[in-house]
Amino acid sequence: MTFEDLPTTPRAEELLDKAFSRASRTGRAKDGWDAQESMLITAANILSDNLANVSTSWPDFEFEVDPFYYELADAVVDVDELRQALSEVNWASRQIDELRSEYQAKMRKSGVETARKHRKQAFARMADIMDEIEDDLLTVGEARDALKTLPDIRPDEPAIVVAGYPNVGKSSFVNHVTRASNEIASYPFTTKAVQIGHFERDRIRYQIIDTPGLLDRPEEDRNGIERQAVSALTHLADAVVFVLDASGDCGYPLESQLELLAEVEDRFDAPVLVVCNKSDRSTDVEADAYMSVAENDNVDAVLDMAVEAVGFEPDLPSRGEN
Repeated sequence: MTFEDLPTTPRAEELLDKAFSRASRTGRAKDGWDAQESMLITAANILSDNLANVSTSWPDFEFEVDPFYYELADAVVDVDELRQALSEVNWASRQIDELRSEYQAKMRKSGVETARKHRKQAFARMADIMDEIEDDLLTVGEARDALKTLPDIRPDEPAIVVAGYPNVGKSSFVNHVTRASNEIASYPFTTKAVQIGHFERDRIRYQIIDTPGLLDRPEEDRNGIERQAVSALTHLADAVVFVLDASGDCGYPLESQLELLAEVEDRFDAPVLVVCNKSDRSTDVEADAYMSVAENDNVDAVLDMAVEAVGFEPDLPSRGEN
């Protein structure tokens, strides 16, 4: 799942204004005791329902969020803090529900003036509860705004992660195999935008992920968010294509590139396919494959090797199953 469809989180003051102004209009439409009860019910329902919607619109991080997205989310926000805030919002929803029941029972045994006092007491206690969760609603809202820009990557679809130093030809390779750059979605997650492209083989849709700002420099050069994002990618990658430039035209010595390769191989459990790009300029490195994206030489064969390395087999129903 992604977080882009989460609704905007209301602020405590905004919700109170909405609840009490709607209650006031409801009260004006009725007389006496009925007006007080209607105001109580209206305000309580608006607050309780809106707070319940805030908490239930989020997935259960423990059971419903893929490990990839859990770790990616935790790189951006403190998931434990977010879960605690959602728990507090849910508590407030239940408390206001209980207040409505408590004060409805009291009002049924009283006259109009006493009912008015009970309604005012209930409103004051609702406002206190909303004050208590003001910071929690802010936490949830800020988390929603931060997480909605996470890349739309499907953990149930096979994924090929492309790694290697800048300027070795990673983006050109991704553009080539997805056939058109407009098929690539860009997500401003880290210092640069994570690029997600797609292609199909044998009716299976593959994701190919270029990660500038993540897998293009050594571990010690990444900040905390970038390190955790790389850790998240280890849950996702079914294969890694590591692109080298033996010619050195990329601006980074081959020795440094091979050190990064060793780091990637150590970090990922998925198979790592080592590809020497710019083979028209140099092939002076041991690799699993050689290609030149610029010359359109052997690029499709490299993609075939990556698909084979993934080894994805879709779950097909057995005969007799519906």
